Amino acid sequence: MSFPLLTATAALPAIGAIATAAVPAAKRTAAKWLALLFSLATLVLAITVLVRFDPDGDRYQLTESHAWIADFGVRYELGVDGIAVALIALTALLIPFIVLAGWHDADPLETGSKRWRPTQGFFALILAVEAMVILSFEATDVFLFYIFFEAMLIPLYFLIGGFGDRAHEHGEEKAATQRSYAAVKFLLYNLAGGLIMLAAVIGLYVVAGNFSLTEIAEARANGSLDMATNTERWLFLGFFFAFAVKAPLWPLHTWLPNAMQESTAPVAVLITAVVDKVGTFAMLRFCLGLFPEASKWATPAILVLAVVSIIYGALLAVGQRDIKRLIAYASISHFGFIIMGIFAMTSQGQSGATLYMVNHGISTAVLMLIAGFLISRRGSRLIADFGGVQKVAPVLAGTFLIGGLATLSLPGLAPFVSEFLVLAGTFTRYPVIGIVATFGIVLAALYTLVLYQRTMTGPVRPEVSAMPDLRVREIAVVAPLVVLLVFLGVYPKPLTDVVNPAVKHTMSDVQKQDPRPEVEAAK
Repeated sequence: MSFPLLTATAALPAIGAIATAAVPAAKRTAAKWLALLFSLATLVLAITVLVRFDPDGDRYQLTESHAWIADFGVRYELGVDGIAVALIALTALLIPFIVLAGWHDADPLETGSKRWRPTQGFFALILAVEAMVILSFEATDVFLFYIFFEAMLIPLYFLIGGFGDRAHEHGEEKAATQRSYAAVKFLLYNLAGGLIMLAAVIGLYVVAGNFSLTEIAEARANGSLDMATNTERWLFLGFFFAFAVKAPLWPLHTWLPNAMQESTAPVAVLITAVVDKVGTFAMLRFCLGLFPEASKWATPAILVLAVVSIIYGALLAVGQRDIKRLIAYASISHFGFIIMGIFAMTSQGQSGATLYMVNHGISTAVLMLIAGFLISRRGSRLIADFGGVQKVAPVLAGTFLIGGLATLSLPGLAPFVSEFLVLAGTFTRYPVIGIVATFGIVLAALYTLVLYQRTMTGPVRPEVSAMPDLRVREIAVVAPLVVLLVFLGVYPKPLTDVVNPAVKHTMSDVQKQDPRPEVEAAK
């Protein structure tokens, strides 16, 4: 292709961020519409990437390669496989809904001497994050990936600390302190992971002589790159540590509940449904692609950590008093399933993990955005402050239930397919791990149904008796996502057709084949 489609897909939201930030302060509504238009235009380009991508073609397609920092072998090198295409589509799909859901979240508000940051900044930062996430999915140069992997922390820091949730039981002053704490904790955790990864990136250059993922893989295949065992393991750990923080994997997860609790609901969706997927995606592309032997060496330990994340996240979700923290811990449990599927080293597990990334993004968006609408009406995040909502706002309660049922992977909704594949792929090679992980499903049913029961059923509390149902804008946000949950739950083939060939390449990288089924021959 002569037209740089991948560059355009990432550049468009970046241009939108600059244009939105430049809108005069008095034109807040114009800034919102401009951000929405740029996000929709980016979605059109992402769909074009999806349509142009041939699942049966070359591994990396729509490639672009240009010299950048020649003295250090750094190139502006882009390319997408089926996994990257699916996640780019997810990102571009969710951003317009995030913008719509946050339509009034950054409107100026005077609280004593406090004043919220300009509305333009809120939407410009969201578009900036979108641009960096898309480039992270597209980059096949390790150094280029690292730059955007780290750069996205800056706009997210300001989104958490500067545009946090207004619903707080301790007042605005305490809320501002907790937002700052959550933003700094998020930044420090991820910077620590990034610095360790930087050391590993430099080490990779010393060993391989360049940063190109495709060239390094080719050199390994033809035997011209012989990486010492200990060197490969140390480099793998440097990369994996950064991705495990971003993912997040227990015990590196503790920044996520604070960040989601103190963010607005749309920003919480941006973090857990979009940004955190960069960590799990990078495990597939870089950990398994660059360090196949070290990946196999570390698999037992990583599977144990993944199972701990599944059970630990679910158990803590059961005991939460705060709606957002409950969803955050549920996400930690779900990321455990994703990482377990990746390192099960089976095609079913890795296909399921990729589908899980997409389906978790959609289901979490539905649940968290509805929770945000609910919280904004009541002015509280505490579960105990709700009750009987389904009697006064049945549409809100119904969509909240669908989001919750998707979270517990009810058959017929999209997450069920991915969770089933992850468990099936894990059982075939690590049955004990699969059995233990299954308890996470039971706990998911517990925390989801208890949350719905305590907030939506029972007597109507006086504080929610006048609560309005979903408005037109809010229905426009959640209805398409609900339809998509049902569609992919009933007919996931369009997604699996794109993902499965890329998974075969990943399995080839680590030289793994699916275990042969132990079935007696028919007599």
